[in-house]
Amino acid sequence: MPRAVRFREYGSVDVLEVVEVDMPRPGPGEVVVAVRAAGINPGEAAIREGALHEVWPAAFPSGQGSDLAGTVSALGEGVTAFSVGDEVLGFTDNRASQADFVAVEETAIVPKPASVPWDQAGALKVAGTTAYACVQAVDVGTDDTVVVSGAAGGVGSLTVQLARQCGATVIGLAGPDNHPWLRDRGVVPVDYHGPGLADRIRSAASSVDAFVDTFGGGYVDLGLELGVAPDRINTIIDFAAAKSRGVRAVGGATASTPEVLSELAESMAAGRLQVPIARVYPLDQVRDAYRELARRHTRGKIVLVP
Repeated sequence: MPRAVRFREYGSVDVLEVVEVDMPRPGPGEVVVAVRAAGINPGEAAIREGALHEVWPAAFPSGQGSDLAGTVSALGEGVTAFSVGDEVLGFTDNRASQADFVAVEETAIVPKPASVPWDQAGALKVAGTTAYACVQAVDVGTDDTVVVSGAAGGVGSLTVQLARQCGATVIGLAGPDNHPWLRDRGVVPVDYHGPGLADRIRSAASSVDAFVDTFGGGYVDLGLELGVAPDRINTIIDFAAAKSRGVRAVGGATASTPEVLSELAESMAAGRLQVPIARVYPLDQVRDAYRELARRHTRGKIVLVP
């Protein structure tokens, strides 16, 4: 029987289990995808811990996961855009992608370019659309210098690449182990460790025009200290600072469209964009995957494969 990740109560990674489930059936306008890869995201961990109960409560037993890539295995009534056997990537809003099979709306998937690896395709949607929205939110242009915190993380690693595509000078805040990867992509790396970070950034650039915070923990204030206008600072995590400092808090919801997802996928196929994969775990090691995610020191994305 097909398997899927489930949890029956809020808690640590120990509440996660992989169980046998019924084969999903596609409703009207849906397809069933045989999953080849499913990315994992911090928001999923927060939901499972109960930290987002007031916003996104879980109905138990709950599934998990939104990002996915795989092969269409069944079609629901009225589906015309896809055929059985098509390779696709996309997402589900039903917390269900961490499974062998998942039913998704046909409007939530796009064709997977043949040259895009399965693990990168399965990790694209959440991080990719969030990074796209971040770059748009701070209006990155060719004459800009933009600083990105968490520059080697899941969202940050894509944000720096998309900002470079806009022609901007990009300063990436990351640990030394990630500096060669950033340099290879035309990003100026700056070590985030220790005091004097603002001075290190000023040494790398005479001025800063925009700031994208993907990590939290004081980076909004750093952007303001560097003289960046509040409307050109965007955080995807420090919502308290966004409210109190008057900066932006734009996330992937504003870019969650098939058109944007297709654009990102085609950019990957053309070699202009890469989703760095920190590690791939088999589905039955889902607890270990989320333990690694919780350390917040991975380069790029962690992926589950059935």
